[in-house]
Amino acid sequence: MLEVRHLHVGFSTRAGYTPAVEDVSFTLPPGRTLGIVGESGSGKSVTALSILRLIPSPPGQIRQGEILFDSPSLGRVDLLTLSEKQMRHLRGNEIAMIFQEPMTSLNPVFTCGEQVVEAIRLHQRVSAKEAYERALALFEEVKLPNPKRIYEAYPHQLSGGQKQRVMIAMAISCEPRLLIADEPTTALDVTVQKTILELLLELQTRHGMSLIFISHDLGVIGEICDEVLVMYKGKVVEQGEVRAIFAHPRAAYTKGLIACRPPLDRRLHRLPTLADFLRAPERLTVEEALKAETVSEEQYRTRQKRLAAQAPLLEVENLQVHFPVTRGVFGRVVDYVKAVDGVSFTVYPGETVGLVGESGSGKTTTGRAILRLIEPTGGRVVFMDQEVTGLPSEALRRLRRYMQIIFQDPYSSLNPRLTVGTMLTEPLLFHKIVETPAQAKEKAIELLEKVGLEADHFYRYPHEFSGGQRQRIAIARALAVQPKFIICDESVSALDVSVQAQVLNLLLDLQEQYGLSYLFISHDLSVVKFMSDRLLVLYQGKVVESGYAEDIYRAPQHPYTQRLIEAIPKGRLQDIEAALARRRHARPTTATF
Repeated sequence: MLEVRHLHVGFSTRAGYTPAVEDVSFTLPPGRTLGIVGESGSGKSVTALSILRLIPSPPGQIRQGEILFDSPSLGRVDLLTLSEKQMRHLRGNEIAMIFQEPMTSLNPVFTCGEQVVEAIRLHQRVSAKEAYERALALFEEVKLPNPKRIYEAYPHQLSGGQKQRVMIAMAISCEPRLLIADEPTTALDVTVQKTILELLLELQTRHGMSLIFISHDLGVIGEICDEVLVMYKGKVVEQGEVRAIFAHPRAAYTKGLIACRPPLDRRLHRLPTLADFLRAPERLTVEEALKAETVSEEQYRTRQKRLAAQAPLLEVENLQVHFPVTRGVFGRVVDYVKAVDGVSFTVYPGETVGLVGESGSGKTTTGRAILRLIEPTGGRVVFMDQEVTGLPSEALRRLRRYMQIIFQDPYSSLNPRLTVGTMLTEPLLFHKIVETPAQAKEKAIELLEKVGLEADHFYRYPHEFSGGQRQRIAIARALAVQPKFIICDESVSALDVSVQAQVLNLLLDLQEQYGLSYLFISHDLSVVKFMSDRLLVLYQGKVVESGYAEDIYRAPQHPYTQRLIEAIPKGRLQDIEAALARRRHARPTTATF
């Protein structure tokens, strides 16, 4: 149905021509799912955009190759030779795409319904009333609650998962032959991710579509795809059936991608990284790399006893954060949103406590209330034997040196007008950790090198770094004031799994070196399990389950915890085989296409 032959795509820059995709070839039969996996910058999205001829020119250019597509209206055509008018006919009609970030791909000034109706009426000769009814039916098909309300809603009024469903409804509105999904579940909760993946498979079966699914997470690829294409630096390093790739990966890069995802069936000292496999001989297997880092049950229990024998560093008792709901001209308070409702826990020196739950469960609000970035409504927070909730502002400012936070989005938490050096030296001088600017610079460079960056990064601005590098800068800034306790608020959720593994290992190394305590907030349960000694599961502002991380994963007691663990893409061979069997059973015979 689709055949890509020897595709070459590049971009013209001030430094000259930069290749982005080199000699990529693959085929996609009708009704099948092809997964394209790799890190950011590996050429996944450029390959997908080339199929739709959406590479901006200049600076981009498709230099060589053929993209052959079996079009119901045009026959078998090379997409690279079609006119712009013919491509407009195919885009959204016979080939559709779900983009990575739904908020930026939906128009904020039109309602969601108007945008879907526009896509329908552009390609199909139907009346406004028929298009309206079709849009409502599509919203129902993608399992959006209250389709009429969603039709009238603007994108900013919907959650991330709902916006993604609107994008899917728009993409399938004209029953395309090929659907391209570019990282459609990145940064979504595991439960929302699971429902989106199930929805895509259900729609694929019902409409007989072929699907190209792009992701940096091989665990997700294993859940949904029949075949896999692994890309690295613009080239295909490995391709084949999904089961064969997971059972016997040949390329060192593929092995690294599989191994750097935190496993659920064992506890590790540190995560294997891509560098471990790229440096190692080809014969190193994923199992060998994991086995070398495995923590024994005895080691784990000994650590827990040692931590619990100390006096707590942080005590949170019955923490409450309630936001008033106002109505009317005079702003009368009619109700309260109980974002955090009676949360209690302790953190011991050198311990990591994981805080897990879906978006809206109160995780981030809990973390910010502990630091009094949000004022608590009730409860007590005691840190280093001082009650934080009652401290005057000057005393709180002095205490905050010892309690820091690493925010979710490093780009928005770093000042774009300041160099990295200024951001690191400012707190050093303010808290009088050093006496002179020269000493501050020396200390800042030492911090940069500690987090895996280079001395010359001292003079650069945040926009000159990748996402992983920016997160390292945020970690260096948190470390600058020599804290004892750090809140990591979704600090790796938007990173590639390979970069995520490096940052998680870095956090563990720093904990061991400086005796740091962490409150690790995330919606990714596999990451929380890898990092945490103890675990709190938050649901609608309340702790529904708590205990040692290993015990909760082995035998979750609360139905909500069970649902969260069940939704994690496991990436294990038996799970992939089970997913393949389900798809074979659900898929119609090829005669229907």
